[in-house]
Order: sequence, then structure tokens, then C-alpha cells
Amino acid sequence: MPWRSRGKPDQRAELMLGALSVAVLVLIALMTLTVFAKAWPSFSHNGFISWFLPGGDVDQQIKAIENGPKTAGHYVYHLRAWPLLWATMLTTGLAVLFGLVLSILAAIFIVEFAPPPLRRVLDPVVRLLAGVPSVLYGLIGILVLAPWINANLISNGRKESVENVVQLNGNGLGLATLILMVMITPIMVSLIAGALGAVPKSWTEGSAALGVNRWRTTWRVSLRTARPAIIAAAVLATGRALGEAIMLAMVAGGRGFAPNLLDGFTVVFEPARPLAATIIQNFEELGDPPLAQTLYAFAAVLLISTALLSLAGWAAKQPLKRYGIR
Repeated sequence: MPWRSRGKPDQRAELMLGALSVAVLVLIALMTLTVFAKAWPSFSHNGFISWFLPGGDVDQQIKAIENGPKTAGHYVYHLRAWPLLWATMLTTGLAVLFGLVLSILAAIFIVEFAPPPLRRVLDPVVRLLAGVPSVLYGLIGILVLAPWINANLISNGRKESVENVVQLNGNGLGLATLILMVMITPIMVSLIAGALGAVPKSWTEGSAALGVNRWRTTWRVSLRTARPAIIAAAVLATGRALGEAIMLAMVAGGRGFAPNLLDGFTVVFEPARPLAATIIQNFEELGDPPLAQTLYAFAAVLLISTALLSLAGWAAKQPLKRYGIR
């Protein structure tokens, strides 16, 4: 009888957890359906493919949507979102790429080479940096770094070379990428360092016993074992970067512009406002139906992007199961 009495609370706990899981899934499904239902008018009026293509000044198009007729059936929806999409891909991709390299090197140093006293200091510092509010990074960027870049790195000749297209003032792609990289790197360092620290000592000691040097052991044994954590860190950091809005709205240049890689080094200083920052800059106009539906379309693209990102991370880890790595 006692085991039966203990079984009932376990069953109730399982039912509660199951119900909670189902409720979360239902909530996510409802959120997704709401976003896509609200976003559909923007896609349908522009054509699903055309919505993603270049064509005109996207800021002027958003302003025309906001100032257009307020009568249903006469709303203005014309939009070509490529500049915002390109800026999102550039800032996120570059920040994750450079941040991942730095994170792997930093994690290797912390786990394999740092003296124990230094390691005890670095671990909490990394976690602290991962939790710093993004608005603080934005303030440092707009008040300190942007004026310094404008005064020391952007020459008058460089400004004049693109003044007919865009104004350079220190805020732009380079600053946005730099601060975004600083924001997401501690997250990746923490995850990768934790995975490297969990590699069985017998594996690395066995490699060392075979005469393999410390760096090669780290590269061939520890990093290979930690590959799932590296993939997870990259996916998590990319999701954070895609959704970052406040900081990017402050330092990305404030204009919907597609940085031109043919401009050479000047492209680093050109404005590049991503989708999430555009939503933040226009959220006060959510009472305007066509503009609200346009912002929902931006949100739908971000939602699809994070879903595809998670799927890609899952697919990337599948081949590793052959080696017993999960």
C-alpha cells in the first residue's frame, strides 16, 4: 500500500507537467498564428517575393504607409524590405562569426591555460558580462564610441565620397557589429567553457600520454568533444543577435540603408538598421493598421529566421551522434 500512495502524487505531478507543456506549446502556436495572420496583408499586397526585394528608400516607404489613407481598402502597403534584411544579415552574421572565434579562443584559455586563481575570477566576470542590459552597451556606443569614430576614423574625404547617398556620423555597421559581438561573446564563452571543462580528463590525459602536445590535444580531443556545445552556443548567440533591438536602434545609424560592399572600407561606417531595431523605432504607431501589419511582417521574418536557425542547429548535430556526441 505505501508504494501506491506514493504513486498518486507522482502521477499528479506528471499530469501537471504534461498540462503545463501542452499549454506552453498552445501559447507558442497561438502567438505564431497571430503574428502571421497580422502580417499577411503586408505580404499579400506586395507579393510575397517582391516584399523581400530591393526597390526605393525603405524609410520613405514606411513613412508613406504611416501617412497613407486611414480608410480600410485604401491602405498603403508598398514596401521593399531588402535594406532591412541585408542589414540584419550583415550585423548578425559578422557579430556571430567574429564572436565565435573569440569565444572559442577565450574558452580554451580559461579551461586549459589560465591559472586557477585567474580562472576563478574570469568565470563570474564572463557570467556578469552576459547579463549586462543591452541599453548600457547602446549608451556607451552612442555617447563614447560613435563620437570617437566620427572624429578619428572617418575622414572628410570619406564623408564627401558618399554624401549624396548617405551621411556618415560614426554610427553604422561597424559600431553595431562591434557592440553586438561584445554582447553575445560572453554567452558563447560561458557555454563553450562549460563544455570543455566537462570533457573527461582520461581522454586528454590519454592523448598527452601518447606524446601529443597540449594545444593539439585541446584542438583534436577537447574541441571535437565540445562541438555540440559550440553549435548550441552559436545558435543561441545568433538568436540573441537577431532579436536585439534597443542597442541597435541606438548605434546602427537610424536609417534603413543597405550597406554597399563595393564601397570598400567605407561600408564599415554606413548605417545599417536591422528589422528588430526598425520595429522598436516605429512601435508607437501600432494603432495605425497598415503600419502595424508591416511591423508584424518584420516580426514574422524574425520568427521564421529563428525557427530555421534552430532547425539548422539540430541538423548540424545529427552527424555527431555517430561518435556518441550529443
